[in-house]
Amino acid sequence: MATADTMFQTALREPAERVTLDLRAVTFFDSAAIHALVQLARRLPGTLTVLPSRQVRRVLDVSGLGEQPWLRPA
Repeated sequence: MATADTMFQTALREPAERVTLDLRAVTFFDSAAIHALVQLARRLPGTLTVLPSRQVRRVLDVSGLGEQPWLRPA
């Protein structure tokens, strides 16, 4: 919750053709982070790639977001 907005703002700070979020070191992912990620996917259609950790992948799978095109295998 404390860093979800920072993640969102940082990803949108500079215009980019591709945005990759490397979350492979993330061990805790809550509803605020899910919300930020969904908002990024909406703001960056076709340009967002997320590299999840095992924990992030599990949270996204449980929340029904495990099959999104922007999500890469853990």
